[in-house]
Order: sequence, then structure tokens, then C-alpha cells
Amino acid sequence: MLKHIVMWKLKDEAEGATKAENARKMQQMLEALPAKIPGVLTLEVGLNVVDGPTASDVCLYSEFPSLEVMLAYQEHPEHQKCVAFIKGVVAERRAVDYTC
Repeated sequence: MLKHIVMWKLKDEAEGATKAENARKMQQMLEALPAKIPGVLTLEVGLNVVDGPTASDVCLYSEFPSLEVMLAYQEHPEHQKCVAFIKGVVAERRAVDYTC
């Protein structure tokens, strides 16, 4: 199994919306992906509730049966729609992928 975790810090304003509005839109877009892309075992999106200088605004936790399935997910057109939006609203991104 492969676990994929991503954390984003968002711009205060982008795409004509506030940080909070963009965080909610990201959450909705990402949470819709398992119904559209095969192979996603688990996908959770959390919005930060405790602000601070080291805090991220949005966190994605997902699980896939293999690296190959995750790579196919990342290249899927529905995921790429999310990527296009996210790139416009994100100031910083961190990710980790690991097997267990």
C-alpha cells in the first residue's frame, strides 16, 4: 500500500476568492475524485482549524494499492483539473509518499 500526504499553504487571495473560499473549493474538488478515478482506497481532505506560522491550510491524506495506481491517478484528467486550480491558489506545497 502507498500513502500519499500533501499539505498546502494558500495565498491570502487568489482566483478572485479568499483563502478560506479556495480551501473549501479545493476540498470539494479533491473529495470528488475517488468517484471519478479508479484505485483510490482512501481520500480525506482536512482544513486547518488552528492558525500559526508553521501551519498549513489544507491537508490531503490518500491511500493507493500501489505506486503505479497513484501515478495513474496523478495523470488522470480529473486530477489534472484539480492541479490546475490548486497551482493558482497555493503559496507553498509539501508532500510525502511512503509504503507500508
